[in-house]
Amino acid sequence: MTLLLLATMLAAEPADTLVRTLDVGPVWAGHPVGFDLLNVGEWQFVAYYDAERRMTVSARKLGETSWHTVHVPSQVGWDSHNYVVLTADDEGLLHLSGNMHVNPLVYFRTTRPYDIDSFEKASPMVGDLENRVTYPQFFRGPAHELIFTYRDGASGNGNQIFNVWDQAKHAWHRLLDKPLTDGEGQRNAYFVGPTPGPDGYWHLCWVWRETPDCSSNHDLSYARSRDLRHWEDSSGRAMELPMKLGTAEIVAAVPEKGGLLNGNTKIGFDSQKRVILSYHKYDEKGFTQIYNARREADGWKHYQATDWDYRWEFSGGGSIIGEIGLSGVSVGADGKLRQSWSNAKKGGGSFFLDEATLRPTGREPRVPSVLDPLGKVEGTFPGLQVRWTRRDGVEPGTRFALRWETLAANRDRPPPEPWPGPSMLRLYEVKSAAK
Repeated sequence: MTLLLLATMLAAEPADTLVRTLDVGPVWAGHPVGFDLLNVGEWQFVAYYDAERRMTVSARKLGETSWHTVHVPSQVGWDSHNYVVLTADDEGLLHLSGNMHVNPLVYFRTTRPYDIDSFEKASPMVGDLENRVTYPQFFRGPAHELIFTYRDGASGNGNQIFNVWDQAKHAWHRLLDKPLTDGEGQRNAYFVGPTPGPDGYWHLCWVWRETPDCSSNHDLSYARSRDLRHWEDSSGRAMELPMKLGTAEIVAAVPEKGGLLNGNTKIGFDSQKRVILSYHKYDEKGFTQIYNARREADGWKHYQATDWDYRWEFSGGGSIIGEIGLSGVSVGADGKLRQSWSNAKKGGGSFFLDEATLRPTGREPRVPSVLDPLGKVEGTFPGLQVRWTRRDGVEPGTRFALRWETLAANRDRPPPEPWPGPSMLRLYEVKSAAK
């Protein structure tokens, strides 16, 4: 299975000030794997793998400069899919999951609000379909209910599962009585979303994958829902669950080896609240191009956004290094449409899009960030790269960023020794100037 690892680009931001820098602790630098940052009330939590690769949570009260740190019994290997996720429920109980790539569910929960010393092993969660878990995600649903979703199965053969938290009973149960999608034992769906839109719907897009080879992605698909329980296509036709390749709404019928990649499909909207799916595929000449598909009155219309003379030829399994990145289309405060992109051969940036044609009309100037100088590698070991995790703070205008350094992905296998020593995980607090 493939997890696309993109070099992070710092987005355009208003004038800002770096108000605090805190060391969290030394972390493993041998390969990249995602960390999480949670801001809730007066608390801040960081979930990561420490220098010994142990799953770790550090906590502090906002305003304090010291961290309290605990380790839970889980240790990451060399797999860059095995990121860690952390959330809090309505009572402040913390939920922690990660370190899984087609492995039994790894899940811990605290018994006391905001108290990381009370983490306990809490799996099984529901009790079945928890032996081949990948891609854990916590999010809040339409009624602010806490939802946990993951893939059950493997790349090329898996289904998507959704659980919902019962706050009163302190127990999980299925959100749906069947999987949202079914690969029929032949394929699996790679999701982006569900994403709440300005039109009152939750939007979901995905590609189908036939095998662990990432070049076997095909057929960009779409569904929407108001409650995450009842799903429909873009015309409002009810979808029978689980959705399968033969019943799903196909937005772009891209064949296998057609340049479509999981993780590089994005959901956005224009000023009229019309949904736009962004993706890349090979054009008629065999070059890789970014496309935007918009749901209009008479169906999906596809608009080419780039004219590159460059082909990103990807294939195989394991975590790959991304050569192309893209964002969804968004509406700025000035009403203009924007989209950012990165290309290993062409550079990167952000452009304005004409709303009628979705063609680029010019580059959007980038406002420098106070974090820009921190993108330079500090370590001396060859091949180190800077990693970032960023989250908004509780207070308006406050943002936090985690920074650390690792080697690049290596198809989820250890690179030849020697390996780098630990890097320092640092937290930066940024305050934006009032607009």
